[in-house]
Amino acid sequence: MSQQQLEKPISDHDVKEEAAVTERSIVTAEDKEKGVVADGQASKEEVVANPPASEGTITIGNKPVEWSDAAAIQAAEVRATGRTNIMPGGVAASAQSAATLNARANSEDDKTTLAVVLAGARSKLPSDKPATRKDAEGVTGAEMRNDPHLTTYPTGVAASVAAAARINQAK
Repeated sequence: MSQQQLEKPISDHDVKEEAAVTERSIVTAEDKEKGVVADGQASKEEVVANPPASEGTITIGNKPVEWSDAAAIQAAEVRATGRTNIMPGGVAASAQSAATLNARANSEDDKTTLAVVLAGARSKLPSDKPATRKDAEGVTGAEMRNDPHLTTYPTGVAASVAAAARINQAK
């Protein structure tokens, strides 16, 4: 990534353009059934759809990004990369931009969702590591501190990191 790209502020246009690119690159459910899913990719139905509660599946993809989500994503990025600052053009920067734009949006349709912000997260991180219980605690604290009700979203960013930590601990 060039210095010019690092210094360029993220705009509403950038977030929506990235969403369009992401949507075009999502593998279809039919391809998934055939085993054509690349590492880190999922079908649009898996990421964005809000399935009926009777199916018992957990999704966060169609939830509009809020300040608490942006803070949790920033905490996760810092823990994954070991960097203490937000990387311009990274996942946390995109989440903060989306939360700012969503706070100003007039309708739910104009809001950027977590699926858009988190799409391609692995490729945006310069390094990564398995989630631990300590990571989950840090992300949960960040999400709670930035929520007006001091709570976490049941299937939000903190819950996802906690689930990843439990899976990693069981290995």
